[in-house]
Amino acid sequence: MSYEYLALAAATCWALGSLMSAQASTHLGAFYFTRWRMLCAGSILWCISLSSGGWASLTLSSSTVLVLSGAIGIFIGDTALFASMNRLGPRRAGVLFATHSLFSVILAYLFLGETQWGWTLVGSSMLISGVMVAILFGKRKAEQHAWEANQSQLKSGIALGLLSALCQAVATLMLKPLMETDIDAVSASAVRMTTAFLLHQLIFMLGVRVARAYLPMTKKVFLLVLGNAALSMVLGMTLLLYALRYGDAGMVAILSSVSPVVVLPLLWLVYKLSPAWGAWLGALLTVFGTILILLK
Repeated sequence: MSYEYLALAAATCWALGSLMSAQASTHLGAFYFTRWRMLCAGSILWCISLSSGGWASLTLSSSTVLVLSGAIGIFIGDTALFASMNRLGPRRAGVLFATHSLFSVILAYLFLGETQWGWTLVGSSMLISGVMVAILFGKRKAEQHAWEANQSQLKSGIALGLLSALCQAVATLMLKPLMETDIDAVSASAVRMTTAFLLHQLIFMLGVRVARAYLPMTKKVFLLVLGNAALSMVLGMTLLLYALRYGDAGMVAILSSVSPVVVLPLLWLVYKLSPAWGAWLGALLTVFGTILILLK
């Protein structure tokens, strides 16, 4: 499978996993949910790595890069995104986070010498625009989140949203040279997930209030967390690493950013409610942009 389809498959996994995260995250709280998700994902990944022998491909230097990538991209990036959501609401924070693909393209050009021209550039522009339109105009006024009425922390919310996007881009850029070696992608994901879990656990042990659970864990909620971890973090992130092995970092970031659009028909199927006109427009732009990239 070519890297373009690997990146799109990763985005699909994240979209499917997000359907499981809503109820679990609301029940447990975002930080508590994330910590358990990282624990489940790390456990699954290490089991695969140890049974396949992939752990032997890890070295001290590669593990150091993976630890830094996990700390920057998963821990700091996710934490900044949650903080941005608390100030701006999920819709506006989602638009800001979608800029990570733009940051990735710029950083890949500056540090890896990757460039985009012709129809690939046109398709990439359409795809990124489509994702942002789908997020920004994808809900009706009656569906807007209550936090979006809050304007008192607008500047800090924007700054945190852009920080989360930048962290995601930097973490992806750090992985690109590493994935071009013979390192095992599953083991690499395991190191990143374990790093993020330990940092989240540290916050919990320090008694930070937001790290506590809203409600006790139940069997149903745990199964949702486990399903999300398996789909989003185990399968999705591993597919992303394989895509980075074979493709340009900027292009992988762009194609893997389509999950907000992929989730639209899934939400329609589950909740029996047609998305707003903005979601359709964004989806249309995204589809045409993806076609141009794939047919380049």
